[in-house]
Amino acid sequence: MSFPASRPRRLRRTPTLRQMVRENHVLPSDLIAPLFVCEGEGIEVPISSLPGQFRFSVDRTVEAAKRLWEVGVPSVILFGIVSDKDEMGSGSYNAGGPVPRAIEAIKEALPSMVVIADTCACEYTSHGHCGILRGLSVDNDATLELLARAAVCYARAGADIIAPSDMMDGRVAAIRRALDNEGFVETPIMSYAAKFAGAFYGPFREAADSAPAFGDRRSYQMDIANRREALREMQLDIEEGADFLLIKPALFCLDLVRDARERFDAPLCVYNVSSEYAMIKAAGQMGWIDEERLIDETLISFKRAGADLIITYHALEWAQRFAQNV
Repeated sequence: MSFPASRPRRLRRTPTLRQMVRENHVLPSDLIAPLFVCEGEGIEVPISSLPGQFRFSVDRTVEAAKRLWEVGVPSVILFGIVSDKDEMGSGSYNAGGPVPRAIEAIKEALPSMVVIADTCACEYTSHGHCGILRGLSVDNDATLELLARAAVCYARAGADIIAPSDMMDGRVAAIRRALDNEGFVETPIMSYAAKFAGAFYGPFREAADSAPAFGDRRSYQMDIANRREALREMQLDIEEGADFLLIKPALFCLDLVRDARERFDAPLCVYNVSSEYAMIKAAGQMGWIDEERLIDETLISFKRAGADLIITYHALEWAQRFAQNV
């Protein structure tokens, strides 16, 4: 019996051959690092459920951004932590808040770094929900005005990209209109177009002090069971003017990443969320996994599925290792 002429193993024989025919690559320029910005000065507080991550005051946020820039990570996304919260989330559009101040400071120190402003109310509301309440429900249309005000505030501070993560209907159009009316026609929107409710975000909520005081977010974030609805959400956001599409969580939505890549031409971003990071870190600390290899394989899986950009808490450590191996 003759053996088939095609032997795919021929191209796997050596590390150099494998590298030559590798179909997907991760580069530091593909990564976006989340940073948590708090009030005060000289603050760098470890986040227990996110080993290696910190709450930074504005001055330390700039230092963290510099470390990322030095190893080739060109972008950060900022989340604010404030002590003074109210039911209306008014701190989200306070020009003196930690996020606007951090945007200004990073852009002054690193003019070429791309600073993304996560735009949501959950970190600023006393009840922890992502918008203005009417009774026990989030009022979608009233929240749009809040998001628009926050977006303009961040754009004025110098944000390069506005990233609404609230999942209100019509928020992209409302933010686009507000930005254009204030002269920020060149400021793009990175829409969290398909953001699913679930148990994926526990460590983040500790880090950002943004857990809901009651109930959950399933009435506005998506049901993890729904695939067609996610594509509809993405299509609506494109029609409203989104410049980037973002899918969250990343590891649990690789099918949607592939669907989106085949259907939409817009740049596609995924958020490698806090629980995904924490699981790898916990297993690594226990010695149950080869942590470095698993991080590599996680990031390349996002690229293979079709993502252009990856928001990940692994950004600094991975880019440092990449720089050492170049």
